[in-house]
Amino acid sequence: MVAWGVRPASASDVEAVAELRATVLRADLERLGRYDARRVRQRLRDGFDPAHTWVIEVGGAFAGCVALRPAADSHWLEHFYLAPRLQGGGIGSGVLRGLLERCDRDGVPVRLNVLRGSPARRLYERHGFTVEAEDPVDVFMLREPAP
Repeated sequence: MVAWGVRPASASDVEAVAELRATVLRADLERLGRYDARRVRQRLRDGFDPAHTWVIEVGGAFAGCVALRPAADSHWLEHFYLAPRLQGGGIGSGVLRGLLERCDRDGVPVRLNVLRGSPARRLYERHGFTVEAEDPVDVFMLREPAP
């Protein structure tokens, strides 16, 4: 596995994250008949909160991001994107494992939604997420804290 790290996001990261989101989600959104190049970027811009976001770096360069947003009864895992060339090499699992360990220590459940048919669902299932609900576009998943 390549060496990677995370750093706190800043407001200046928003455009790099918006572009990565458009790249990563394109195939799934097209398959679902929902891809809109402007909208996929704008939705990220509208929901980007650097206070709860980390940038993933490989070799000191931008490679992805992840957000963990606190909510009333859980944390929401959001905006988890990794450059396609780096997927499948263990970076995503390492990032996710670190976030989940923190949530486990705090006794906090984690929720997320993933696009129907997305291969990312397998990653989440391997880390203990189970399906709570589905709609025509999204699968909503929950992971209770490990004891």
